[in-house]
Amino acid sequence: MNQLDLNNRTAIVTGGASGIGEATVRRMISSGANVVIWDVQTDKFKKFEKESQCIQVDMASEEAVYQALELTLKSHSKIDILVNSAGINGVNEPLKDYPTEIWKQVIDVNLIGVFLACRAVVPHMLHNSYGRIVNLSSVAGKEGNPTASAYSAAKAGVIALTRSLGKELATTGVLVNAVTPTTVDTPILEQVSQSHIDYMKSKIPMGRLGTAEELASLIAWLCTEDCSFSTAAVFDASGGRTTY
Repeated sequence: MNQLDLNNRTAIVTGGASGIGEATVRRMISSGANVVIWDVQTDKFKKFEKESQCIQVDMASEEAVYQALELTLKSHSKIDILVNSAGINGVNEPLKDYPTEIWKQVIDVNLIGVFLACRAVVPHMLHNSYGRIVNLSSVAGKEGNPTASAYSAAKAGVIALTRSLGKELATTGVLVNAVTPTTVDTPILEQVSQSHIDYMKSKIPMGRLGTAEELASLIAWLCTEDCSFSTAAVFDASGGRTTY
């Protein structure tokens, strides 16, 4: 593992209790960062109790996000890094059959949650003239996946939000980028049908799923000072599927 310099940096990782978020948390801790996990999965907090502060947060709730921010700032004097990794898949259904409430839930967590976290944290980064924000999108946000219209729409929104916010903050020292992974072998795949997983895998030129650790390496680098001339950008991590 290459060593990255995140010494004395404070990072918030939403959805950090499992999957890509957990791998990112562990990569950041090994690189010297102080990491605060915002997640709804409290049953997974125990494994981090000696390494990270864990805060229960429903990312779709504005009140919960600001309460989490308050708790974070009680323990840490600054926030340098925000990784928006929290997300849900919804269901695999044709749009004509897609339940409205599940559609709204996917948008609320995957897109509005990113907006709420950014809006809460950005003022504190601006105060220190430094910040790194990485938003997890997906190749689904670039291409659109059949029977995954809500997820695809939300992840496309994350790309647009990233580009907009990155340009807003381009001269402030706060850089905002997105990562678009293809299908990654994480517990979230338990929400997805095997036929849909097989379909997505068939579109990857490398012929395999990505790993959470591979994504964490890219995310962690985007959170370092070495990433200094990239903002409002979308970084591909798709095994060759989407090279734009």
